[in-house]
Amino acid sequence: MRILMTTDTVGGVWTFARQLSWELLASGCHVALVSVGCPPSDAQMRSIEAQSARWGAQFRFTALAAPLEWMDENERAYTDAAPLLMDVAMSLGADLILSSQYCFGALPFDGPKIVVAHSDVLSWAKACRQQALPPSQWLKNYCRLVGQGLSEADAIVAPTRWMLHALEQNFCISGEPHVIYNGRSIQLSASIEQRQIQAVAAGRLWDEAKNLALLTELDLTLPMFIAGEAGRYPSSPQLRSGSAVLVGRLDEEDILSLFRKSAIYVCPSKYEPFGLAPLEAALSGCAIVANDIPSLREVWDDAALFFDDAHSLSTLLKRLSQSDCELNAARKHARRRASHFTAARMASAYLELFRSLLSKSADKYAA
Repeated sequence: MRILMTTDTVGGVWTFARQLSWELLASGCHVALVSVGCPPSDAQMRSIEAQSARWGAQFRFTALAAPLEWMDENERAYTDAAPLLMDVAMSLGADLILSSQYCFGALPFDGPKIVVAHSDVLSWAKACRQQALPPSQWLKNYCRLVGQGLSEADAIVAPTRWMLHALEQNFCISGEPHVIYNGRSIQLSASIEQRQIQAVAAGRLWDEAKNLALLTELDLTLPMFIAGEAGRYPSSPQLRSGSAVLVGRLDEEDILSLFRKSAIYVCPSKYEPFGLAPLEAALSGCAIVANDIPSLREVWDDAALFFDDAHSLSTLLKRLSQSDCELNAARKHARRRASHFTAARMASAYLELFRSLLSKSADKYAA
């Protein structure tokens, strides 16, 4: 099977695409991975080089300098990328397209087109803003691009039932709807990290959805570290002396090391369609303390400890820091739950979907 995948380089979408593409390659597929939006970082390119070295001619990677649907110049999101994506599809002899951008569901490709709904601006705004987004040409472009891609895709995949329902509230979905939970495999470190009674959080400080400003309001009784990019936007939280410590943007290896050194991962997100960072933290041995929102309830069930505000979060962290028994139980429950969300299980579900769509496509052309 030959698969054209699109991704971007921001946060969990990149992690998802790299993890899934690796598993698909391991199953014998040929994969062309194309990133759009911001150029890959040096660390991201090193991971691509390692993937290329491992899989050789089975894998190819291209970075396109086209804007994403939610970026300022989104009127070019489809037109700048579509011709190049079709060239890659033809060169690969692609059987299907799996896109992490909505608009590419509208590509003039004869085989199945699958769109992965990692998030969307309208459901993001509903969770993060008190008022609806004001009308603008940018928003009009966004809704047109997303709507057209969804109307022409053969299947839509969301990482949670919550995300699929949120998307259906704002857009018309013509293709088959599916929920496939994200999966992650963490390579064990050769060195043994000394775990500390400390908490960690990770995310883009400029993204209101991550709600990291809440962590500046805590009455902390244990060290807390925040990993993430700051300072690019006015909405980045300002950390005061004596509160959480901002450690900046970390590469994958460094952030996993921080997870292995920490006992608790805090996810304060107001909007989190799945949440790969808490999954990585749980696999690394952290207890999960999460904001009580429906998507995180769906993913973690009773394996996380949930809070409603800064006061209840402070109380939870104090309790865990003072009880080894409760902390160890929380870590154990989180890790057990996380072990269900494996990369292999995710890839198996996607392959089953691919085979189903290709079979239907073959039947259609045979009729």
